[in-house]
Amino acid sequence: MTAPSTGTLRVHGATLHYDVRGQGPLLLLIPGGAGGAASFDGIADDLAAEYTVATYDPRGMSRSTLDDPEAEQRVAEHADDALRLLERLTPGEPARVFGVSSGAIVALHLLSAHPERVERVVAHEPPVVEVLPDAVEHRAFLAHVQETFRAEGLMPAMAVFAAGLRKDEAEAAAEPRREAESEIELPPQAAARREQTMANLPYFVGRIVPRFMSYTPDVQRLQTEALADRLVLAGGQDSRGELPYRPAAFLAERFGTDLVHFPGGHTGLTTHPAEFGALLRKVLCTA
Repeated sequence: MTAPSTGTLRVHGATLHYDVRGQGPLLLLIPGGAGGAASFDGIADDLAAEYTVATYDPRGMSRSTLDDPEAEQRVAEHADDALRLLERLTPGEPARVFGVSSGAIVALHLLSAHPERVERVVAHEPPVVEVLPDAVEHRAFLAHVQETFRAEGLMPAMAVFAAGLRKDEAEAAAEPRREAESEIELPPQAAARREQTMANLPYFVGRIVPRFMSYTPDVQRLQTEALADRLVLAGGQDSRGELPYRPAAFLAERFGTDLVHFPGGHTGLTTHPAEFGALLRKVLCTA
């Protein structure tokens, strides 16, 4: 793996840590979940053969620190962080953007609020559940996650959260335990990355999940011809029917566009990096 150049950027209420590698048009990768820039380690080097690839830790995650650790998190502020990174790295020029999960929510807001700065957005499974016809059920689910987090702690809340996202609730409920048991099998770099992800989980569950999954994108603006032509909605080949997949499928149908299926499920970026990166390169080049 090629060592990236690193930098920091002061934004409102936080200091962002970002990495840059490669050369060519700028491609900003926005991580989701409890991951940071390192979640793109499996694809960033290959993409850097064609792009200047910028990755970063979102505010409050990993190396990007908050001035006030108790500050409420807002999608619009996270999108403004992404905008300021674009202005730092490619001032005045539109960029390509890829976002996954909660990072895809940020990418959607960035496109709708600042379309002049975005040439193309690929949004992989943004869990904008408020667009779904059964949104009220998902509000109750998210409230249950928060209640469990407050009353019982992180891992019980994660089990509830995983069960609500998956089709197979029994399988999902076992996932946090199985991942913890498998940690000793990981190579050093992957183990360090997982340790950092685990350290980010309380912030993710307590601050990101409730605010991001209650966010409603500007659907009318996104479906205008000027913006819809720049937006690629994507889902995992193996996550059909799961909660994070459904908003992307719903919006693609509403917009009359194809839903691009990437290899793997919601975490296909990690489980199928070579195939995932190859398809992303193809989608980014498609006019």
